[in-house]
Amino acid sequence: GLASTCSSCLLFAGTAFIVLRHRQFRRYHLFGRLWRQDWPRFIALWRIGLPMAITFGFETAIFYAAVIVMGLIGPTALAAHAIVFQIATLIFMVPLGLGQVATVRVGRAYGAGDGGGVRRAGWSAYVLGVGFMGLMAALMLLVPRVLVGMFLDLQAPANARVVDLSVRFLAYAAVFQIVDGAQAVCAGMLRGLRDTRLPMLMAAIGYWGIGAPCGAFLAFRIGGGGVYLGLATGLAAVASLMTLRWIGKTRSSSSR
Repeated sequence: GLASTCSSCLLFAGTAFIVLRHRQFRRYHLFGRLWRQDWPRFIALWRIGLPMAITFGFETAIFYAAVIVMGLIGPTALAAHAIVFQIATLIFMVPLGLGQVATVRVGRAYGAGDGGGVRRAGWSAYVLGVGFMGLMAALMLLVPRVLVGMFLDLQAPANARVVDLSVRFLAYAAVFQIVDGAQAVCAGMLRGLRDTRLPMLMAAIGYWGIGAPCGAFLAFRIGGGGVYLGLATGLAAVASLMTLRWIGKTRSSSSR
């Protein structure tokens, strides 16, 4: 917790310094006229930003719920899950970044009234994100012991059970990599269209209405792999709903 807090504070301070000092950003006057309130803009930001924050909360919470369930299954399952979760989180940073790029590029095209640009920007990020996650899923399936070896000594007898379970969990995790990338990028695409409230509801339904019950049901019947199948089910539901939402939004904008 302390490390995360210090890292976040340092990141904020460094970013603020760049915005204040860089010649391309100085004109924005980051901390200028703090005493003047622009309430219409504040309200507009809250209307767009609050659903985004809640969506992130739904997604983050279900992954931490998976940690709790793994702890109930047993310490070996929890240790293996910690390794697999770190690998999956590291890989997820790429589609997360592509989703943020999609928000910016789709938003610019949307603001310019360029329907073709909106679709190109969105689908380009989508293909890159899903394609990358497909490659990572293949890596998890083909060389799982190499990945686990970054965290544990594979030759140590004391680690044998955790290593074997981590390899098995990686195969399950590979199942949801593609849909995880799809939902991350697609959420960013929709944010570029200022569409955040309905995706928030989609996240609530997919993660907590479908994924969490499935994972809890399967976890104590087939073991820790059931947690990953539940996550995959929830992520697939969210990815499908958001992709359909994107298709509908871009079709309606092009028809207008």
